[in-house]
Amino acid sequence: MNTEKRKRLEAAGWNTTTVQEFLNLDKVDIELIETKLALTKAVREERQRKHITQSALAKRMKTSQSRVAKIEAGDPTVSLDLIFRALFTMGVSRKALVGGA
Repeated sequence: MNTEKRKRLEAAGWNTTTVQEFLNLDKVDIELIETKLALTKAVREERQRKHITQSALAKRMKTSQSRVAKIEAGDPTVSLDLIFRALFTMGVSRKALVGGA
């Protein structure tokens, strides 16, 4: 939120805070959330880069198209295992994911 908008809201009696403060998240929680979102974005970008449909990826993964859509949307019910399975199914290596480490 920009500073001007924050000042207007506070002047009108509203309390403003960050998502981190509101949800009482620590730095580790934020890192986990940001990492998961980066991985889900990587799934979508890799799939699009390789011109693979969600349905085709789902078939390769032995799951449903709606599950692939949930992966790409960052749905909280999607496990990290499933996200990694999608990436590995498309040929992304472990080394590529961790920067060659």
